Amino acid sequence: MPLVAHNELPSFERLRGEGYRILSPERAQLQDIRALHIGLLNMMPDAALGATERQFLRLVGSSNPISQFYIHPFTLDEIPRGDTARAHIDKYYEPLSSIMENGLDALIITGANVTSPDLSEEVFWDPLRKVIDWADEHVTSTLCSCLATHAVVLARHNIKRRGLGKKCWGVYEHDVVKKDHPLVQDINTRVVVPHSRFNEVTEAQLTEAGLHVLITGEEPGVQLAVSQDGFRTVFFQGHPEYDSISLMKEYKRDVGKFIDGQFDSYPPIPQHYFDRHTKALFDEYKGRVAVAMENDRPIPAFPENLVTHRLPNTWHDSAEALVGNWIGLVYQVTHRERSRQFMDGVDRDDPLGWLAGDVSRLT
Repeated sequence: MPLVAHNELPSFERLRGEGYRILSPERAQLQDIRALHIGLLNMMPDAALGATERQFLRLVGSSNPISQFYIHPFTLDEIPRGDTARAHIDKYYEPLSSIMENGLDALIITGANVTSPDLSEEVFWDPLRKVIDWADEHVTSTLCSCLATHAVVLARHNIKRRGLGKKCWGVYEHDVVKKDHPLVQDINTRVVVPHSRFNEVTEAQLTEAGLHVLITGEEPGVQLAVSQDGFRTVFFQGHPEYDSISLMKEYKRDVGKFIDGQFDSYPPIPQHYFDRHTKALFDEYKGRVAVAMENDRPIPAFPENLVTHRLPNTWHDSAEALVGNWIGLVYQVTHRERSRQFMDGVDRDDPLGWLAGDVSRLT
């Protein structure tokens, strides 16, 4: 907080209506504060494009009470888009060439839809590699979300993600295992994070490649890791940016795919997410769907309106604290000129001094 509405992106107005502080560029110029320019590489499919914008804008905008944030959304032209999403991108997003020319202090890379078990065969693979190679040399820190984490560790370290026997799907507990890292300073030692994926990279894979695992859990595995240098790349395997209703919306989508014949079996309920009453309601709905399908009757409406108010968000506070730490650290080591990666005297191979055991200069 606050975000600067430096363009007409509709998400700014949506967030203003939710009570978030959104500054006009004119107002921002009156404040003697060093603004941070954060890129958002949004690779999500059309249906999730706007929601993903808002989720990351909320998380960034609520994470720090002082800094001003200019969010620069962009995407990859190679990702197929429908007319509505293409019009949105053409109007509100920035071209990659402009992003590279002007520079960024930090970058967030979202997940994406995939069509192949081999990420290197996806249409976004080559342009994504171009972005991450550029970011490694020009951006102070890059935060990768879920699928982006799998893609980046494959591209940089040849770490191939592994298929899970079943979907990692729900809200899971994790432990902070490297409490001395500045990213997890003042964060509860046990945190919960939503996950939604069929694949994983393991702690052993990351450690063997020289990466540092900071947060992990017995059920979901690794949630947070950082690159060998301790900061230039931050890896999330879960979705701390999710809204309270995000997993429910995914569940609704999967139920719809089962009804349409795209899934052979009815999807499981996300773990550790719904309360007992909500589970019972959805179990009842599953039975009603079965009866309707067996008797060729109309499918009853998905009962989301009956449960939305019962969906708690138990992860946003820790996510906000973590992203706040990330942004604060970027602020402390980035150069005032956003086209330059670090301020003078910062070692890009240990920008926080964490590897050397000297983070005192950041305080």
